[in-house]
Amino acid sequence: MVFGKVSFLLSFAGLVVLMTPDATIPSQPESAEISAVIALPAETEQNRGRPVVAEQDKRPDAVKNLRITKEITVTRWLEPGQYVWSAEDAAAARGPATVVVNLRSRTLSAYRDGVEIGRAHFLYGYGDHPTPLGTFPVKQKKRDHTSNIYNAPMPHMLRLTDDGVALHGSANQGNDRATHGCIGLPLEFAALLFDQVGVGDQVIIWSGRSEG
Repeated sequence: MVFGKVSFLLSFAGLVVLMTPDATIPSQPESAEISAVIALPAETEQNRGRPVVAEQDKRPDAVKNLRITKEITVTRWLEPGQYVWSAEDAAAARGPATVVVNLRSRTLSAYRDGVEIGRAHFLYGYGDHPTPLGTFPVKQKKRDHTSNIYNAPMPHMLRLTDDGVALHGSANQGNDRATHGCIGLPLEFAALLFDQVGVGDQVIIWSGRSEG
């Protein structure tokens, strides 16, 4: 176990878990499987603070048609800055990667050959700079990148669009923060993901909502 100033790292059974102390653990949903492929209904007064899995499957086909054989067993919602990584499954992974980004639950799941190798909380675009929905092949990888628009560091950048939307590491994580459309990941997780995802691999960004 390695302790840091702001976080501590747990490693057991090949699973690496980054935890932030004093984090409030959200209520467990009715399903123990809470990866990025799960749809959630809109928050209401009745279910506020207790996310539940949608009864009807109105997910986009790109999500529904994924062949998933194994998911990481973490039965709670991840908080800002938290991630889990299966080093054993990542080392054994073969074939292209598929990354699923669920904006509703702020959960990203990375798969190789149907096996979930990592999961993370993330930042996304808001207001005038929303994160686009759809399926995007990775156009470019760059380990050390700085935005030429905002002059901001974007380490371990995986470019998705020509206008600069990408997955990348972000030092500042929090529910009160947003990006200019990118998916901002915990720095350590971004580095791990970068080594698993290749140019041409698919990134699916969807609303995460059960309303369709």
